Amino acid sequence: MRAGLLIAGGAVLALAIWLWGFGGAAEVTTWATERQRMAQDAMAAGLRALRAGEPGAVAGLLGVTFAYGFFHAAGPGHGKLLIGGYGVGRQVPLLRLSGLAILSSLAQAATAVALVYAGVLILDLSRPALTGFADRVMAPASYGAIALVGLWLVARGLRRLRRAPAGHAHHGHDHDGDCATCGHAHGPTPEQAAEVHTWRDAALLVGAVAMRPCTGALFLLILTWRFGLDAVGIAGAFAMGLGTATVTVAVAVAAVTLREGVLMRLATGSGAVRAVPLIEMAAGGLIAALSLQLLLGAL
Repeated sequence: MRAGLLIAGGAVLALAIWLWGFGGAAEVTTWATERQRMAQDAMAAGLRALRAGEPGAVAGLLGVTFAYGFFHAAGPGHGKLLIGGYGVGRQVPLLRLSGLAILSSLAQAATAVALVYAGVLILDLSRPALTGFADRVMAPASYGAIALVGLWLVARGLRRLRRAPAGHAHHGHDHDGDCATCGHAHGPTPEQAAEVHTWRDAALLVGAVAMRPCTGALFLLILTWRFGLDAVGIAGAFAMGLGTATVTVAVAVAAVTLREGVLMRLATGSGAVRAVPLIEMAAGGLIAALSLQLLLGAL
């Protein structure tokens, strides 16, 4: 089991090196952008078929919106950055992180629904006004919130690093996390570490991602509202969210695999008590730096 996890973690690390060290990310972005454009054209055709009352038009449109969400998430995005960085930096169970990935994608869809219907029913905004508000206000706010989460991880790792005992390397440990020499626990057990992650952590992650709704969902919701197809538009927005979730869940799996398969295997022996918070600080710093770069680009 450990050997398989190590091999999987090494594969994830090799993929990361290809993506960011050898131009793989640019190739994936180009591919995803082209497919996203094709899906958007298919979405417009699906709406026309729906208005014409063609059989199977609803199912076809939902399938297209799901595909759009997948291709949209495959390109550059803040949701993958946060979920992946958090999974590398914190010891989060895979099922919990995957659940947060799904919840954040669905919350993005809910934000799009709330924004569109508040805009068209209460504020009487046009489609350019709604998308402009999402791009000018909500996107920078989301990037800023994600940067704060990254800084929070850095601060948390720094606190743990400062609490790490200097003489820890001279003591042996049993499997429950207690020092065999002094009888005291110098750090949390894996079970205790998993219990640290509260609803506050979940709310921070989901809120930071959901703050920036998908432009494609806004486009779909506004058109379906104009055509009187509100229920189909809302269902399509959530189908788009599920499409996005397929990518963010894959990122969650990769992040946990990388952490448990490679990073935690390297952080063994006397230096482990300091290596773990350093990993958290490095992941948080990367999240903060990339998010601030996105924020500056959006301003």
